[in-house]
Amino acid sequence: MNDAAPAPTPAPAPRRARVRAPELIGKGGWLNTGGEELSLAGLRGRIVVLDFWTFCCINCLHVLDELRELEERHRDTLVIVGVHSPKFVHEAEHQAVVDAVERYGVEHPVLDDPELATWKQYAVRAWPTLVVIDPEGYIVAQHAGEGHAHAIAALVAELEAEHEAKGTLRRGEGPFVPPEPEPTTLRFPGKALLLPSGNLLVSDTTRHQLVELAADGESVVRRIGSGVRGFHDGDELDATFSEPQGLALLDSSTVVVADTVNHALRTLDLATGRVGTLAGTGKQWWQGSPTEGPAREVDLSSPWDVALFGGKMWVAMAGVHQLWTYDPVTDRVEVAAGTTNEGLVDGPGDQAWFAQPSGLAEAGDRLWLADSETSALRWVDTEGEVHTAVGTGLFDFGHRDGAAGQALLQHPLGVTALPDGSVAVCDTYNHALRRFDPASGEVTTLATDLREPSDAVLSPSLRPGGAPSVDIVVVESARHRLTRLRLPEEAVRVESVAHRTQRAATEVAPGKLALDVIFQAPAGQKLDTRYGPSTRLLVSATPPELLIDGEGAGTALSRTLDLNPQTEEGVLHVSAMAASCDDDPENEYPACHVHQQDWGVPVVVAEGGATRLPLVLAGMDAQSTD
Repeated sequence: MNDAAPAPTPAPAPRRARVRAPELIGKGGWLNTGGEELSLAGLRGRIVVLDFWTFCCINCLHVLDELRELEERHRDTLVIVGVHSPKFVHEAEHQAVVDAVERYGVEHPVLDDPELATWKQYAVRAWPTLVVIDPEGYIVAQHAGEGHAHAIAALVAELEAEHEAKGTLRRGEGPFVPPEPEPTTLRFPGKALLLPSGNLLVSDTTRHQLVELAADGESVVRRIGSGVRGFHDGDELDATFSEPQGLALLDSSTVVVADTVNHALRTLDLATGRVGTLAGTGKQWWQGSPTEGPAREVDLSSPWDVALFGGKMWVAMAGVHQLWTYDPVTDRVEVAAGTTNEGLVDGPGDQAWFAQPSGLAEAGDRLWLADSETSALRWVDTEGEVHTAVGTGLFDFGHRDGAAGQALLQHPLGVTALPDGSVAVCDTYNHALRRFDPASGEVTTLATDLREPSDAVLSPSLRPGGAPSVDIVVVESARHRLTRLRLPEEAVRVESVAHRTQRAATEVAPGKLALDVIFQAPAGQKLDTRYGPSTRLLVSATPPELLIDGEGAGTALSRTLDLNPQTEEGVLHVSAMAASCDDDPENEYPACHVHQQDWGVPVVVAEGGATRLPLVLAGMDAQSTD
């Protein structure tokens, strides 16, 4: 007879909150489906992940890369659907979305939603946001920001097992149909560099190569890299890159390459064609990672451009909104400016805020930079102080010439120092080449009808006869070519246009507002509290007077804000981070993951407005699913 106490009955698994998923609507239609119109009803039986993204957003590009492995591993059960939801006016153009899908190698269906219809249906508040829908058509999870691929992978495996057992899982080929490749010499080139030989080196970004062109900007001299996405050093035929961008000479025979998606700086020996690694590990930098050290032992994050300034190679670290430097004497890297907070704040380098710095140019005692997400032209002096010449912040952009204080750009990606001391700006989303003159403080337009210009270099004129002169060669990324222009003596007159980011504002009541950042650790994980608090919350506002109380940093993910009743509207800037680790007491060194997101929430202060603002970092808001 067995008189041992009966084993306790296992507690039932908590019921997963489910909300019926709204249908997908987008005026721009579907891409990557071979012309087929998709619907959630037609995808019933498959696990669906909606990726709300916009192509200007570096965090969205990071998520595209995070999802590639998941997409491949579960191709017969999982359908990822990109829902393109624009921030800038240019991003609402259908052809621009078509270009972006090819440019970034998106291998799943994409819904072009220029009017944010689906965004509003799903109450999305930030780019990127991922929504998981089960095979029966219910929302089972939502994640904002980066770093969630591991959690989604675990949830997909769980949903596969659950719905296989229920008989509600449908396996098979997915709806992705790739577009036909185009036979152009370059494909969405990013940056260019004038070589000592007079030839031009171009980063052929979408084809994961560098291309050396003759001085005419058309004749191919050689290609460097196999053309396959990867991270491998070697000779010019078998080395690999992943969406390379910026180029700069370290010395007369060595080019530094910003190998963006590999999160690395690479080198090209111009004499031998050999490719090496200068800095980075191939892994993306996350909060808590080292910010200085031996160059090949420190992680980087989406380096977009490089420039030699003050004896160091400066790096536009777009992925973390900072500027870093590589010191060729010590072979070390470190942060030079920026806090990782996204925005526009001038001052000492360690206090400045940037927003996806994407273009650099040295000009004597200044390092000019294109700060793309703030649509700003900025510069760093020899003391490391950061200044703004043009631009006001994350939400104002357009095409307006005149005094720099009121001039507008739209997501510029490149800057070029001109011989007269002024600076040319590749005003990418305005399809224009602009000029800022520090002497007069005026902004003018040099050329229009340039399709997504992303960089420009000065080159000796090829015109026969006459005195020697200099042309400007523009990288027209979306026309897949270099375009040579004579530096115009007079500016082009354009009609002024001003825009603000179009997102529905949230009505909030004046006075106390409960801010709740929702974070639920993924199944099998817990918050990592071994070395102190595992969460961080930073809150600020534009204008600053919107907040009477509640600004600043803290460790709790909930906070009571006090809104000024005298301020009718503004933007709440919220940055949240949470670290979770595998919950396995037997594992001394569990795998840990960082989840982070920045929100810019437009608000209107009005009586009767909401008194609670929930922002989902990971999981589901219980108060909205009751």
